[in-house]
Amino acid sequence: MSVPSPLPPFSRIADDVRLGSNVTIVGFVNLYGCEIGDDSKIGTFVEIQRHAQVGRRCKVSSHTFICEGVTIEDECFIGHHVVFTNDRYPRAVNADGSLQTDADWQVIPTHVARRASIGSGAVILCGVRIGEGAMVGAGSVVTKDVPPHTIVAGNPARILRAVPTS
Repeated sequence: MSVPSPLPPFSRIADDVRLGSNVTIVGFVNLYGCEIGDDSKIGTFVEIQRHAQVGRRCKVSSHTFICEGVTIEDECFIGHHVVFTNDRYPRAVNADGSLQTDADWQVIPTHVARRASIGSGAVILCGVRIGEGAMVGAGSVVTKDVPPHTIVAGNPARILRAVPTS
């Protein structure tokens, strides 16, 4: 692990975090059991859970939550306050009223392909794949796969058009 020195103020970076070189981390982050690639930037108030992966040269903006089971490939943009989920039917307790534990549910993985962009305030439900170069509009709720190089927006997110080529 290559923790920035000095550690950003009020941040928690667990010993099991794998950081690439030149990773920028702003204060008030909570990182544990995750992997972050070279030259990525992690904004303030971001949490990245165990078994989540963020690729190289990514930008994760403030107030974002990346949960267990999320893979973000290289060169992706994740806007402010983006939320990923990993459980289709979340419950606090089992049928008998006992608190659920890790053994009582299964992580549903989510994949964000290279150079995808996710706008601020989007919610990404588990089990979807956001294709290479795709763009998710701000405030969208993504409930199904997003094809490569397309723009989606809305609740639920729907295809609007192809990403313009420059």
